[in-house]
Amino acid sequence: MKKLAILILLLSLGCSSTSLVENWKNPDIVLFNAQKVLVVGMTQNKMARESFEAKLQKEFSKRNVEAMQSLDIFDVSFTDSRKTERELDAVEQSLLDKDFDAILLTKITGSENRESFLQAISKLDNYKGRFNDDYLENQDIFYDDTYYDQFNIYHAQTTLYCICEGKDRSMIWRGSIDISDPKNIEKAIDDYIQLVVGAMEEQDLIFRKDN
Repeated sequence: MKKLAILILLLSLGCSSTSLVENWKNPDIVLFNAQKVLVVGMTQNKMARESFEAKLQKEFSKRNVEAMQSLDIFDVSFTDSRKTERELDAVEQSLLDKDFDAILLTKITGSENRESFLQAISKLDNYKGRFNDDYLENQDIFYDDTYYDQFNIYHAQTTLYCICEGKDRSMIWRGSIDISDPKNIEKAIDDYIQLVVGAMEEQDLIFRKDN
């Protein structure tokens, strides 16, 4: 039953009740524009990844921002093995060569309880990590079937990274979102994406309220 509950979470990437519990923005950034964004969903479940990335890509397109799914960019075998920092540096350079200037990465995370989770995300204020750091730290999502077994509360995080040529390749924004009581999967995905888009609009990140 526990594994079934985890599968539902991975499929939904959202829930009938979603709430933004952390809305962190790099204090050095006033606004951020991107011309071409790579959308990445980190999950073993290919169906969940395809559904989430496709729906989020559509939201970018509706706002006249070019976006592509990671499944259309990365080689099929990309997630078959763990990646080193050097390999991920090569990935970033390849994306730059293809004129990407941002990555939006979403993953399911967990915590033993809500209190410890909030303590952990409170440490993000001084964090300006790169996409590489985040991917390296969390790539067990793709390979470890017991990755979520140690947690009893589940959360999602969506993070925006700049990979602009000539600029620091760092984290621009991170939204930490509570996931609870997943029921209607399609509605859950839609609710999650609308929450992310709305939060980015509020922060003047790619999306604008008057678009």
